[in-house]
Amino acid sequence: MNKKIPMRQCVGCRNMKPKRELIRIIRTSEEEIQVDATGKKNGRGAYICPERGCLDLAVKSRGLERSLKMAVPKEIYEDFEKEMGKLDQG
Repeated sequence: MNKKIPMRQCVGCRNMKPKRELIRIIRTSEEEIQVDATGKKNGRGAYICPERGCLDLAVKSRGLERSLKMAVPKEIYEDFEKEMGKLDQG
């Protein structure tokens, strides 16, 4: 029997991809926005491809803000860009 692969939609490119290939970003009950590396933290989640282009699209379309149902400060996007930079090099 084949195991079903959970699929999620990227808030940037809007493509469906396997959950494990995407980065989960959550809004906690304290209204904080964090990257959820484990994928198991409590909070409202949004998924994004680990690519710079998808982050740019998510910023432009406000996809992340819509998914998390709150405004996302510019510093948060800057932190994500740094994280993406680490992924690109690593």
